[in-house]
Amino acid sequence: MSVTKDTILAQLQTVPLPDGGNLISADMVRALQIEGGKVRFVLEAPDTVSAQRLGPVQQAATAALRALDGVDEVQIAITAHQSKGQPPAGQGAPPQLEIGRHPTGKPEPKTIPGVKRILAIGSGKGGVGKSTVSSNLAVAMARQGWKVGLLDADIYGPSQPRMMGLDRPPMSPDGKQIIPLESHGVKFMSIGVLLPKDEAVIWRGPMLMGALQQLLNDVRWGSLDVLIVDMPPGTGDIQLTLCTYFDVTGAIVVSTPQDVAMLDAQKALVAFSKLGTEVIGLIENMSGYICPECGHEAHIFGQGGVRAEAAKLGMPLLAEIPISLDVRLSGDEGRPIALGDDAIAVIYGKLAARLIEAAENKAQED
Repeated sequence: MSVTKDTILAQLQTVPLPDGGNLISADMVRALQIEGGKVRFVLEAPDTVSAQRLGPVQQAATAALRALDGVDEVQIAITAHQSKGQPPAGQGAPPQLEIGRHPTGKPEPKTIPGVKRILAIGSGKGGVGKSTVSSNLAVAMARQGWKVGLLDADIYGPSQPRMMGLDRPPMSPDGKQIIPLESHGVKFMSIGVLLPKDEAVIWRGPMLMGALQQLLNDVRWGSLDVLIVDMPPGTGDIQLTLCTYFDVTGAIVVSTPQDVAMLDAQKALVAFSKLGTEVIGLIENMSGYICPECGHEAHIFGQGGVRAEAAKLGMPLLAEIPISLDVRLSGDEGRPIALGDDAIAVIYGKLAARLIEAAENKAQED
């Protein structure tokens, strides 16, 4: 059965607002579109403070519409009227920025105000769990008292919003600077929370490079001990931009144990070397599978490949992280496994402690 505009509006009348009334009586529904079973519209709040309180209303409206026959998908965006004058600190409408411009300035490494260290997490190929490592390492370092930021720099395939449990847009006080989101004690930004979820990014290299600059320069990161940058796989424009336009403290390369993955990881190591970025160590992810029933350990992707490469290069092997269904489930639920206290959370805790100790020792030497 096809759904009609009148049916949608009638259903939205049943969704109450915190201060009384409903979405229709408050005249908040804009740009309603119905395409087959997909319903999309905008909730326009009278001011930015009201917009920030609309999360539960958005969820209730989504649930109400999904209950209708013929509705398969619901997309609701939240916006607010632009206030006159300067809004109070920390408030403002979602940023209306032109993301994806060409890079600006000279390619000379510079720091980000307030950010003590930039740590790039890279890999030679996709599918090795680099984003999972990035989110869990960020959470683990934050749990040990560091002020941590996490930037999802995978412009084509941003997965960190899901892993960090974030699906709302950030705010902006002036339409230029972005206030980062925060989850699990980590400040966070991703192209995935700035563009519609179903919008494909089809950009050439210069636009990718400009977008990364914006995500680093136009976000008010504040005071951070470390900003972890989850890089896209491979050795492309994002890696080039980060390491030439910004003062990257160091990089970590993630790989699985099999030979094919290590061949690609070696390319990532060479790329960081050519860009003048120190690789502080390797991480072997999916290093083995321990059966939860019998305790047998199976090395599905081989054994010791990353350890052998680290020894060959005289480079630290920072961690060996096994495969676990719980890691995948935790990531899908938006609660990284490092928030817990099981065996893999302990591995991430030790990794975080090792990196923090090394960074603090180096700071004392400098």
